[in-house]
Amino acid sequence: MWPNGSALGPCFRPTNITLADRRLIASPWFAASFCLVGLASNVLALRVLAGARHGSSATRSSFLTFLCGLVLTDFLGLLVTGAIVVSQHFALFDWQAVDPGCHLCRFMGVVMVFFGLSPLLLGATMASERYLGITRPFSRPVAASPRRAWATVALVWAVALALGLLPLLGLGRYTVQYPGSWCFLTLGAERGDMAFGLLFSLLGGLSVVLSFLLNTVTVATLCHVYHNQEAAQQRPRDSEVEMMAQLMGIMVVASICWMPLLAFIAQTVLRSPPAMGPSGQLPRATEKQLLIYLRVATWNQILDPWMYILFRRAVMRRLYPRLSTRPSRQSSSILEVSCIRLLRNRVRAGPGASRLRSR
Repeated sequence: MWPNGSALGPCFRPTNITLADRRLIASPWFAASFCLVGLASNVLALRVLAGARHGSSATRSSFLTFLCGLVLTDFLGLLVTGAIVVSQHFALFDWQAVDPGCHLCRFMGVVMVFFGLSPLLLGATMASERYLGITRPFSRPVAASPRRAWATVALVWAVALALGLLPLLGLGRYTVQYPGSWCFLTLGAERGDMAFGLLFSLLGGLSVVLSFLLNTVTVATLCHVYHNQEAAQQRPRDSEVEMMAQLMGIMVVASICWMPLLAFIAQTVLRSPPAMGPSGQLPRATEKQLLIYLRVATWNQILDPWMYILFRRAVMRRLYPRLSTRPSRQSSSILEVSCIRLLRNRVRAGPGASRLRSR
């Protein structure tokens, strides 16, 4: 327990804020408006996704399932965390009066880690699925069912939840953060705090880096197929380009929004001498930086749905008319091209190749 001189829970530590500062900073209407914009964006994306799932191919249906899981995660994250933050703005950040036993703080800490890591892990999962589908079509099922995709989404959620529960099991601590409207992992120098902070930042950073590498290879493969003379009449479907455009947008947004916070967490817990003093107090500049980086990361939940809404074929065709529908032969997928080439090679290598040619 922090030396706070009272019988309050262990989530309270000294913060650099006065009652006058709280009254000046508190803005429940701004916080509520911010959350409502994010919720409306995700609801719109869910409605568009619901309409796009009808009549889609197996590959695209699987990808849309991952997208639905991502948008649903962002929606629930904004809904749960936004409700807590707005209520604390109304209470003038007096968390001690609302939650003296730290039960709400622990819950919000778990929620923050869960809804923070889940989009990053889902982005890496989607990048892996597209990488295998484009560059290794025979190493995955030809028709990955939406049920299998939902099982993968559930597995990602389970991993993120397991990590978020670690502080409740003794690895790290959740504490109230400046200005008193939210709870998050502690940027302290103790082994548990340092280990959990590094685990969170490294797992999130590796997810972003993996997404970048896999998406780069996948896009390079698509470009090669588009410009390959042998495949000039058998280019990828427009849906392949659409999925990669959406995935690249999601990756760029996640990198811009999350990498500053992840790097700041790792840098702070590894700082020598430690940024946090023995009393649990962080420098005012560090607290403000953490708040700014968190607000930037929150934009990821608002911008994610727009990556799907804006990079749909209906929108891209208006910007690039060349993406119009092609004849079926010219819209063959990369998997179909690979199958055709493999069958041709087998026919040529077979003992009756000459007779087949004569016929």
